[in-house]
Amino acid sequence: MSKNDEKNKKKNRDTEENLPAFFSRLEDACKGLFYISEIDAPVEAFASKTDSFVGGDIVQQIAGKTDETIEEADFTKFFERLTAVKDWHGEQEKTRAKKFLDLQKLIEENLSNRKVFRIGDIRIRIYAVGLDSEGRLVGIKTNAVET
Repeated sequence: MSKNDEKNKKKNRDTEENLPAFFSRLEDACKGLFYISEIDAPVEAFASKTDSFVGGDIVQQIAGKTDETIEEADFTKFFERLTAVKDWHGEQEKTRAKKFLDLQKLIEENLSNRKVFRIGDIRIRIYAVGLDSEGRLVGIKTNAVET
């Protein structure tokens, strides 16, 4: 783990201690959820502080300084693939889709200015974020591998 990762983790932990009950609900909604790509990565709640909701500032808040590729994705489209139930889905896939739908609704009901950022090329860090009622940057994070 890099020094930057350790610093961000400590900052997120400090911020999490001061968050309202919503953050606890967000953590609960993430339990057992995995983002499926070429790897299965856990989905985790996180929080940070921000003064403004400008793309570059947000990326720096959540990922530190980076020269990696940064792509902003549509929040609703990000969740479309995760919440879609296909004819061939078994119970496990249907349950996962329902949990992602519940997570999406929780975020939509509690966060404004929602955005999704994908950072990296093959090993991608994904953040779905928004602002809570106190102006804090809150959301979920996960990873993907796409070759």
